[in-house]
Amino acid sequence: MVEIPGRGPDGAPSFASAPGDDGPPPASLFARVGGEPFFTALVEHFYDAVAEDPVLRPLYPDDLAEARGHLRGFLIQYWGGPADYSALRGHPRLRMRHAPFRVASAEREAWWRHMSAAVRASAAGPAEQAELLAYFDRAADAMVNAPG
Repeated sequence: MVEIPGRGPDGAPSFASAPGDDGPPPASLFARVGGEPFFTALVEHFYDAVAEDPVLRPLYPDDLAEARGHLRGFLIQYWGGPADYSALRGHPRLRMRHAPFRVASAEREAWWRHMSAAVRASAAGPAEQAELLAYFDRAADAMVNAPG
């Protein structure tokens, strides 16, 4: 069997330290921001704003509890926490899950405004905020499914 550089004999990624290596791989963003409490607070801040937003509020059911739970679970899993979201809901399929809703530039901008405000108000450090904001900006673009 030929061993692939950076992989163990079983083909799994190898994280063994090499001479001059800086040590183990960096901790996930989930771990760096303090885990589940961080994402709970982020999602609460975001949905508190959504609840009052005239553009976004009509897209959600009357009770936002389920939406809060879904976003929280997804973000926890995406950023390196437990995979409970997929265990409960399957593959995230973000575009498919958002397809029934008209998401044009106004909805995208309102979502981005509230999510970026939640990130900026969070306890995350500058590097983590930058990483979160870059992801959410791309995600907001990807959800647009209507002109205007």
